Amino acid sequence: MTQTTNPDQGALDTLRLIGPDPDNWVADRPDIDHNVLIVGGGQSGAAFAFALRRAGIGKVSVIDGAPDESRAGVWLTRARMTRLRTPKVLPGPEAGLPALSFQAWYEARHGAEAYAKIERIPREQWAAYLAWYRHFLSIPIRYGVTLTRIEPADGHFRLHLSIHDGTRMWHVVETTRKIILANGVAGNGKPFIPDVLAALPSAQLSHTSHDIDFAALRGKSVAVVGGAASAFDAAATALEAGAADVHLFVRRASIPSVPVTRSRAYPGAYDNYSALPDAVRWKQALRFRRSGSTPPPDAIGRVTRHDNFHLHPGAQWQHARVADQRVEVVAAGHPFAFDHVIAGTGYAIDLHARAELTDIADHVLLWRDRYEPAPHERDDALGAHPYLGEALEYLEKTPGAAPWLKHIHIYNPAAFVSFGLPVGDVPSMKRDIPAIVRRISRDLFIDDLDAHEARIDADVAPEFDESHYAHRVWRADTVEH
Repeated sequence: MTQTTNPDQGALDTLRLIGPDPDNWVADRPDIDHNVLIVGGGQSGAAFAFALRRAGIGKVSVIDGAPDESRAGVWLTRARMTRLRTPKVLPGPEAGLPALSFQAWYEARHGAEAYAKIERIPREQWAAYLAWYRHFLSIPIRYGVTLTRIEPADGHFRLHLSIHDGTRMWHVVETTRKIILANGVAGNGKPFIPDVLAALPSAQLSHTSHDIDFAALRGKSVAVVGGAASAFDAAATALEAGAADVHLFVRRASIPSVPVTRSRAYPGAYDNYSALPDAVRWKQALRFRRSGSTPPPDAIGRVTRHDNFHLHPGAQWQHARVADQRVEVVAAGHPFAFDHVIAGTGYAIDLHARAELTDIADHVLLWRDRYEPAPHERDDALGAHPYLGEALEYLEKTPGAAPWLKHIHIYNPAAFVSFGLPVGDVPSMKRDIPAIVRRISRDLFIDDLDAHEARIDADVAPEFDESHYAHRVWRADTVEH
């Protein structure tokens, strides 16, 4: 293995070569605490903080409700895959600087040959890389801070924050001009629980978004509902924790196996997706919904190697109730009984489900407000997605009623219908983070145009005087005839 004395030397050289961060150029406003508040301190929040710093935008704050770094994000908490779903070659949070990439970080520690052997990035290695990224770039994140309300004010937002330091909780109000919601899969909604499961008590029901105590499932009979990757990951984790048996129920007659989004995974479609006509974007989103989210082959293999794993395709749950501390189920006409049920049923986009969006949800333009599909293409779940602008910003449902919405940028899966990717994941970083940062920069500059016009019109001291060239000035009276 080839390794330098300091594995960070390449990254240090890169920061030296690109030069120091620009000074904060944003005009100061005495009543504003933050120019930008980033909600979410995971991979996206850290990447935005670095990109904004390199754009010369100061007074940026990143908050995360997790009590500390070890609980922030998903990679060491709710993510249960062994390897990332995305190809290892996709650009991540490095902002176009190769020395800050996962590949550079990994090769500096394990060598290029070891990296070449990786098919996809191991989840825990990705988490370690992100921790290095935050610390190496000195990205400050305020943990234990939850945004509970966004209150539009005169030219800014009042942010109602709940702060918990591990021993006590208190509430504060801060102000910001811009907001980035980099707050994960439920950032514009909530975990989806099917009606048939909704009445089950929490002692017998978990969602894959929850912190599940898998050790407590040892020796238990477990049901998992859902056919996407998170359902298979939860089933595998339960099996590996010693569950007596795990039954996975899928609505569809077979497991979705066609990753339809790959058909548009080329630069032309990727870079210009938001410019597609609404009818095309709707059709693509509908195609994905109807094809289903595909679990990767290794996630399937991870469960099928267990003899006590049982798959039930085409098995819609019709009834579920608790009796004698067990969940009695009727699925596809057959009775079952389980000790615990895990819902791997995804998420619902519903702005009203988020307490922090209470004051603004009714003003946000949704796809159902903007686009009327043909009857055979109707889909209420897709219609609930916000219809976003070019920089992933909210737009007004009623023009002129809420002009401040354009200052809230959505970097989470609610952007899917508008931008065609699982926004907030690695595939969206290269395209969408620069787009949002450019718009924030432009808006902050134009909103303070008077101050900037005065600045760019200011007198500039000369760098030299005539003495630097006077002795070489040609004069007619010195010409010899």
